[in-house]
Amino acid sequence: MARLRLGERLIKQGLITEAQLQEALEEQKTEKIHIGEILVNKGILKEEDLAAAIASQLLIPYASRASGMLNPQRQQSLEKLIPYEFAKEHLVLPLNRNMNSLTCGIFNPFDLIMIDNLKKITNCEINFVIATKSDLLKTILEFYGNVAGDSKAGGSVLWGEALQRSRDISPASSAAVSTDDATESELSLDKVIARAEEAPVIKLVDLIIRQAIDERASDIHIEPFKDKVEVRYRIDGELYQIPPPAKHLHLPIVSRIKILAKLDIAEKRLPQDGRISAKLEDRTVDLRVSSLPTVWGEKIVMRILDSEAIKLDLVTLGFEPSQLEIIRKALKVPYGLLFVTGPTGSGKSTTLYSALTEVLDPTKNIMTAEDPVEFRIEGVNQVHVRPDIGFSFAEALRAFLRQDPDIIMVGEVRDLETAQICTRAALTGHFVLSTLHTNDAASAITRLLDIGVPSYLLTPSLTMIIAQRLGRKLCPHCKEPYEPKPEELGEIKLKADLIYRAKGCDKCAHTGYKGRMVVAEVLLIDEELRRLIGKNAGYSDLKDAARKNGMMTLFEAGIRKVEAGITSLEEIFGVTAG
Repeated sequence: MARLRLGERLIKQGLITEAQLQEALEEQKTEKIHIGEILVNKGILKEEDLAAAIASQLLIPYASRASGMLNPQRQQSLEKLIPYEFAKEHLVLPLNRNMNSLTCGIFNPFDLIMIDNLKKITNCEINFVIATKSDLLKTILEFYGNVAGDSKAGGSVLWGEALQRSRDISPASSAAVSTDDATESELSLDKVIARAEEAPVIKLVDLIIRQAIDERASDIHIEPFKDKVEVRYRIDGELYQIPPPAKHLHLPIVSRIKILAKLDIAEKRLPQDGRISAKLEDRTVDLRVSSLPTVWGEKIVMRILDSEAIKLDLVTLGFEPSQLEIIRKALKVPYGLLFVTGPTGSGKSTTLYSALTEVLDPTKNIMTAEDPVEFRIEGVNQVHVRPDIGFSFAEALRAFLRQDPDIIMVGEVRDLETAQICTRAALTGHFVLSTLHTNDAASAITRLLDIGVPSYLLTPSLTMIIAQRLGRKLCPHCKEPYEPKPEELGEIKLKADLIYRAKGCDKCAHTGYKGRMVVAEVLLIDEELRRLIGKNAGYSDLKDAARKNGMMTLFEAGIRKVEAGITSLEEIFGVTAG
């Protein structure tokens, strides 16, 4: 009856209709979850409205992060009363203890078994405030010093311990903690180094890196601001904030990272680049380190290059079977020019590396020019170009052509000189792979023509262009089927009646997504396209010809993944926009 009364309350407040309530009640017979959760999951009701309605129904206060009521009293050692695992699993947040009375934030006050267990483990009388799932989860992760993501409990505890120790270090315990310019000018370099080598700082930096690797992060951002330091991980293309260390530890942390990356810790006015090799139990992970001076101190970004985490295999990247067949056919051609295009962070390098592993052969001399070398491949001669000392992509290519190469990979075509050497190398019997920054396949041709590559060189040398994006894959543990509304689809015609959308669970950090795949269009250069390139045809003519030749556009490839239940319609709209 309580559930029905809640439904009536929601109807009375104009939050749902009678028909929506009846539909949810029918679904509850099979779902076996609270009626309010069903309404939220279906997108009918907002989380905040549900929590406020339950609070009103049970005459319990409603608390939100914005109101400041979800603020645990840290000095009361509340984390010892309720273990982190119990708090996260049941969404229970200890807020305040007064003698034998414990106030907790809770999402589901109808879970009587959980409440009974809570009384037993705390040995307290329990008072509740109602809060939303998302507010509780965020605050629990912050309070217990955990990171956002599908973390291992051990790593979470270590990170929490490291954070607590970092907060216990007094800002006055070392001269090397101020970011004030006048003070820094007087700092002893020996003190800075000594501060960076203290055990808590070493452990904190190690755990920032280790946790990022465990979370499948591609980048770590350490950002100073006026009154705080932020640490963020980029996971599946999105940045997620984790509980930060104390502000006064920014300089020691940066100094420790710069020492590991063999950078000049005394130089704070200029950007620097370095590299760290992080040794784990069974493998070594490389990190590219970049420092950048900002008004509040140096920002550090570490790009994680974990070859063990990325399978360099064309089959697993996400290409459609028909596309994969065309790519493999092109890779068997002994000479020609293949470009992979897309914006920064679209997986171009991974596709090139996967293509190289596809053609890897002890009878071939394979050479790469990269800036920098991201993954080391056995049997491939990889060269790190250094434009700052005059060793550019063009210079590397000239040297390669004197090294009897069969296959050449160039990290990026940035200028006319490099583009012309690539096309001439392809014409003289070499297979050349490289990247460009263009939005789609057809625009790569116009870009090459625009920068000055003669059409008489491009026409016979160009073999294939792959334009790609990276889209997030739906979490297989929580994705839910639904029937899209006509206004969502517009003119899109789906072959599937039901598609899937993101929901969110503990295994995907409540994002609804886990992992990414390639969404691509593959343009094979045929005779018609060669004729148009020779005439310096415009973008529209080139794209029309590619479509007539059967090329699947980025959006069409994305829709196929929606129909297959791999990703959501919303994600494809996002990654293929523009």
